[in-house]
Amino acid sequence: MSTRRFCDGFSRRDMLRVGLGGMAAGQVTLPQLLQAGEHAAGRSANGKDDVSLIVLFLKGGLSTIDTLDLKPDAPPEFRGDFQPVSSRVPGMDLCEHLPALSQVADHFSLLRHFTHTNSGHGPADHWMLTGYAPLPGFNPSISPNNQRPSHGSVISRKLGPRGGVPPYVCLPKMHPSAGAAYLGSSAAPFVVNSDPSAADFSVPDLMPPLEVDAGRLDDRRLLLGRIDRYRASAELTANTKARALSTFQEKAFELVTSAATRTAFDIAREPDELRDRYGRHSLGQSCLMARRLVEAGVRCVTIEHTNWDTHYNNFDVLKKDLLPQLDTGLPMLFRDLSERGMLDSTLVLVMGEFGRTPRVNKDAGRDHWGPSNTILLGGGGIRGGLVLGKTNSRGERPEGPSVGPADLSATIFRQLGIDYTEEFITPEGRPVAIVDDGHVIDELL
Repeated sequence: MSTRRFCDGFSRRDMLRVGLGGMAAGQVTLPQLLQAGEHAAGRSANGKDDVSLIVLFLKGGLSTIDTLDLKPDAPPEFRGDFQPVSSRVPGMDLCEHLPALSQVADHFSLLRHFTHTNSGHGPADHWMLTGYAPLPGFNPSISPNNQRPSHGSVISRKLGPRGGVPPYVCLPKMHPSAGAAYLGSSAAPFVVNSDPSAADFSVPDLMPPLEVDAGRLDDRRLLLGRIDRYRASAELTANTKARALSTFQEKAFELVTSAATRTAFDIAREPDELRDRYGRHSLGQSCLMARRLVEAGVRCVTIEHTNWDTHYNNFDVLKKDLLPQLDTGLPMLFRDLSERGMLDSTLVLVMGEFGRTPRVNKDAGRDHWGPSNTILLGGGGIRGGLVLGKTNSRGERPEGPSVGPADLSATIFRQLGIDYTEEFITPEGRPVAIVDDGHVIDELL
């Protein structure tokens, strides 16, 4: 295809990119996004249609023994360098380097009895983001690598778009296990592929070049339409499927140029003071962007933040880099949602793929550890201020009853009004349960 420029430096390839999304495999195009509404199995199982999900995935594995489940009485080689401090909730002590988060502890609860059996990044990622442990043959090096659909893709398929925005968005990029698997491209995420904290932030597959306003873009739509009618009118007349795709392209173009969509992704509209309070870094601005998207009607936003894989200098990296970012972006998200009256309709889930080894290694780091982890979640009808379960005195594993990824999945879907006991039918005709034998964590509700 020619890349010759039209007037104003806008090429036909650019027009096709804006109209079709031009996205990599495993990411939803704008026409597919609109088709997703037709593929959706229906409205929520219990009539609820107002709850959205924000997932903050701390890629690499948050050291929960140093942050959310400290062990100050353990031997030095286990307890580490940090001390617990009291939070707003009696009995919920958090890390001394999370003072702001401690002050909004009534907005969330902790699952300290969370566990699974895989301590490898790729398989554990898949397990946490889908609720399913990977099967033999799982290849973590490809993207997307889903053997089962991610939570966001299930939400997208079961509930469909709400308003004129995508049902499922990943930012600043797509995690390899955030895909749709056998649900197909219409349930895949719309991927931002840009860091909201960057000065030149834009969404490549949604926003036209900044120098091209909506009116001029409309002129180019007419020009492209004339070209395509000349070249493809016969095919469109003969091919019903092609006509349908053309209709979705037209709707996709309207989505691109709609004021609501452009506004939702235009983080620069936020006051500087509010952006400062979230933190001028990727985690903070991604949290702010997630709030904007949910406010506009997006059902699920998955944020991937790296790198929490602290094999070396765990305490320095946490203290100087990672925890200051978490302690601005996350508590501000809870405050902002609460102040806007959105917290009851927005479930916020914070997790890594696993915890980290209770024993500090020779490099002052902690390694991968699936047997014990702590999950933070709040809003969306979840009770705040609870600490469920506990680990043993060294943080090695839960004591007493425990919960795992499938139970978390069941709880998420229940809160969004999805019947998690239903099954999907794969393209091969095989039924697969939405949740892998999980149960709702009733104490949270």
